[in-house]
Amino acid sequence: MIFGRSERGKPPVEPVTLKILVAGGFGVGKTTLVGAVSEIRPLRTEELLTEAGRPVDDTSGVEGKHTTTVAMDFGRITLREDLVLYLFGTPGQERFWFMWDELSEGALGAVVLADTRRLEDCFAAVDYFERRSIPFVVGVNCFEGAVRHPADAVRQALDLDEEVPVVLCDARDRESVKEVLIRVVQHAMAHAADRRRTLAN
Repeated sequence: MIFGRSERGKPPVEPVTLKILVAGGFGVGKTTLVGAVSEIRPLRTEELLTEAGRPVDDTSGVEGKHTTTVAMDFGRITLREDLVLYLFGTPGQERFWFMWDELSEGALGAVVLADTRRLEDCFAAVDYFERRSIPFVVGVNCFEGAVRHPADAVRQALDLDEEVPVVLCDARDRESVKEVLIRVVQHAMAHAADRRRTLAN
């Protein structure tokens, strides 16, 4: 189907649209991830880092970063003809966290992007989604030059429940990001099925 038209002889398909959040610490690769996989030109709200923000913006470990997301990143990817994901990248700095409640409204699930060199930066995102019972996957962004840690070691360091998927990925690579997003959808569907079973009993 192209722009609402169906192939000859087939009825039009109305795609299911799902909202996925991409969260994590400052400079972890959220904007890169959304841009790598989006089939449209992603909406970005990046601004230059300023001297005024220096006291509150911890750039240790990401000294080469000169911009920051101040509202959100937005992208779209069609996984199947009948399944479209809308991606919302959250701002990573603490002073913009008030926007997370607005962005998380109606979200199916989330990706918490992690950098093993600064793992503590994703604690807040993990805590946020756990408290709100929003299913999430931890995507470990494998930066060049960073030591690779097994998924189980990352799970233990973040004190994650056994059912939370931990996936090694490259936020620059479209296929790698697609795998992470597929895991989010699968995990969210399993989470919803578990809740239905609990309510039925």
